[in-house]
Amino acid sequence: MSLLIKLIKGKEEKEKEFNTPLSAKDTLRELGIKDKDIKKVVAVKVNGIPRDLSFQIEENSEIEPIYIDSEEGLEILRHSTAHVMAQAVKRLFPEAKVAIGPAIKDGFYYDFDYERPFREEDLPKIEEEMHKIIQEDYPFIRKEISREEAIRFFESKGEIYKVELLKEISDEKVSLYTQGEFTDLCRGPHIPSTGMIKAFALTHTAGAYWRGDERNPMLSRIYGTAFPDKKSLQEHLKRIEEAKKRNHVILGQKLELFSVHEEIGAGLIVWHPNGAMLRYILESFEIEEHLKRGYELVKGPELLKTELWKRSGHFDNYRENMYFTVIDEQSYGIKPMNCLAHMFIYASKIRSYRDLPQRYFELGTVHRHEKSGVLHGLLRVREFTQDDAHIICTPEQLEGEIKGVLNFVKDVMAIFGFEYELELSTRPEKSIGSDEDWERATNALVSAMEELGLSYDINEGEGAFYGPKIDVKLEDALGRKWQCATVQCDFTLPERFDLYYIGKDGEKHRPAMIHRVILGAIERFIGILIEHYNGAFPVWLSPVQAVVMSITDRHIPYGQQVLEALRQNKIRAKGDFRNEKLGYKVREAQTKKIPYMLIIGDKEVEENKVTVRLRGGENIPLMSVFDIIERIKKETKERR
Repeated sequence: MSLLIKLIKGKEEKEKEFNTPLSAKDTLRELGIKDKDIKKVVAVKVNGIPRDLSFQIEENSEIEPIYIDSEEGLEILRHSTAHVMAQAVKRLFPEAKVAIGPAIKDGFYYDFDYERPFREEDLPKIEEEMHKIIQEDYPFIRKEISREEAIRFFESKGEIYKVELLKEISDEKVSLYTQGEFTDLCRGPHIPSTGMIKAFALTHTAGAYWRGDERNPMLSRIYGTAFPDKKSLQEHLKRIEEAKKRNHVILGQKLELFSVHEEIGAGLIVWHPNGAMLRYILESFEIEEHLKRGYELVKGPELLKTELWKRSGHFDNYRENMYFTVIDEQSYGIKPMNCLAHMFIYASKIRSYRDLPQRYFELGTVHRHEKSGVLHGLLRVREFTQDDAHIICTPEQLEGEIKGVLNFVKDVMAIFGFEYELELSTRPEKSIGSDEDWERATNALVSAMEELGLSYDINEGEGAFYGPKIDVKLEDALGRKWQCATVQCDFTLPERFDLYYIGKDGEKHRPAMIHRVILGAIERFIGILIEHYNGAFPVWLSPVQAVVMSITDRHIPYGQQVLEALRQNKIRAKGDFRNEKLGYKVREAQTKKIPYMLIIGDKEVEENKVTVRLRGGENIPLMSVFDIIERIKKETKERR
C-alpha cells in the first residue's frame, strides 16, 4: 500500500510517498517539520477538514498544519480549555449538569445546570482545579460510537442536556472526547493534551437560557479565555479591564445621559437632558450631511397594516421580531424597518428616468422584539432610531449610488476617528426573490467595492432576506469590532410593490433599491461612542461644552454675564454658582468630562476675562470671553 501525502505550509508545498498509514503528527515529522515547530501545531487540515494530530491518514491526502497562534488554532485551544473547565467544575460540583461549551470570539464559555448560579467567587477555585488538570497532562482521546450508545452513556451519567442534543442528531455515529475521567460529546478537533494549555483565565459568570429560549431553564454560564502565552493573555485581560472602565451603562449614569427602568420595560431607554442633547447633536449632524449629498427628508408612520408586511415578505421572514396590534378589527404591525413608507412616497406619482435617483432619508424610530437575555444598555434595545435611507434608481445607476454610500461612510467614520473593514453577506436560506436578481444585486455590491479598491471578507448566507449587503465593521479605541453601517441591494421589493419609472423609450421599467444606514441605530452608535471616547466626547459632540464656576458669591453676577454670552453664541454651557469650594466644583466637572471649566474670581472680574481649565487638568492663562468663545466655536465647526 502506497500513500502520497502533500504538505501545504503557507505558500510552500512538499510531497512524499509512504508505505503505511501514519498519524498526522508523525506525517508532519516525516515531511520535515521540526519537533520545536510541531509543538506549536494544535491540529491539522486533512483534505481541508480539521483533524486531531492523532488522526490516522490512510489515503492520498493534502495536509496543512494548524498553528496555535492562528485564528483556527486559537479557536481549537479555547474549545479544549472549555472542556478542561467543564472537567474542573464536575470535580468540584459533581451534581452540576453540563450543557454546551463552544469557543467564541476572544474566548469560550460553558453552560451548567446547578442548584445555584455560579458566582465570581467560585472562579478562583475552578481555575485552581484547571491548573491541576493541565499539569496532569491528559491526552484528548477521540472515540466514535453509535448515537444510541452515546444516548445510553449520557443517560447513565444523568447528563440530560447531552441526551437532548443527541436525540436531535440524525447521524448514526457521533464522536466523544475524553480527557482523564471527563467525557464530552464533541466533533473536535482538540489539542493533543491538556498540558498544551499555557495561559488561561476565567473572566465572569452570567445567566443563559438553555438554547437561548426564555421558555427553557436558566443555566449558569462561565466565561473564560485562553492564549498561547502569558504575555498575550495579560494584554487581553488589560483590555477587558479597560473595557469595564469604559462600560457605557456605568458612564451613561455618571454622565447623566440615559437610564433604563424595570417599571417602564426592558430595552426601552429614558434619555436625560445630556443624552437627549447628544442625540440632537448627532441627528442634526446627520441631517446636514445627508442634505449635502442630495437626500430628501421624509417621515413614515410607526404603524402599518399587517397586509403590507405580508406583501413585503416581512411577515413570513421577520415576524418573530415584530410587534402586532389590532385597531377596529384591523391588524397592524409596528414597523421594524422604514422601507415600506418610502416606497409609497416613490409610488405617489409617475417618475421618469430623469427623476432618478430618488434618495429618501428618515431618522426613523423602529421596534423589534428582542429577547430579554440579549438586551444590553444602548447596544441592544427594543426601540431605536435608525439613520435610514432608501435610494431608488435605475439599474444603470446602481453601482454609482453604492459607491456614493461607501464614500459617505468613509467621510463620516473619519470624523469620529474610526478605522473599519467591509464584509459582503450573501443570500441566506430564508429569503425572497429570484436567483437572477440576487446575482445582479451581489455583483453590483462587489463591483462597487472593487472599483473603489476596497478589500472585503465574505460572510456566506448572512444577507437580509430580500437582498445581499455590505456590512461596515468599525474598530474602536480598544480594537473591538462593531457592525454599524450597512448597504443592502434589493430588486425584490420594487417588484412586490410594483415600482416603476418611465425610461427613455417611453416604457415602464423596474428600478433598483438600496437600503442603507451610516451610523445605524443612534442608540447603539451612542453606546459605542461612549466607550470609544471613554465618555470624554470631542468638543463638538459634548452635551455640555463649558461650565462657568464662581469662586465666591460676589463673582456670580459676572459669571452669569459670561454664561449668557456663551449661550448667545450657541455654546452649550452651564453655570455652577453653588456655595462650594472651587476644588470640589472642578473635580465634579472633570468627573462629568466637561471639556472647558471657566473660573471666575476677583482677577477675572477686574480684567473682564476668565481662567480656563481643561478636563485633562491643564490650565490656560487668562483669556477674554471673546477668545474662549471663538476657540470653542472653531472646534465645534471643525468637529474636534
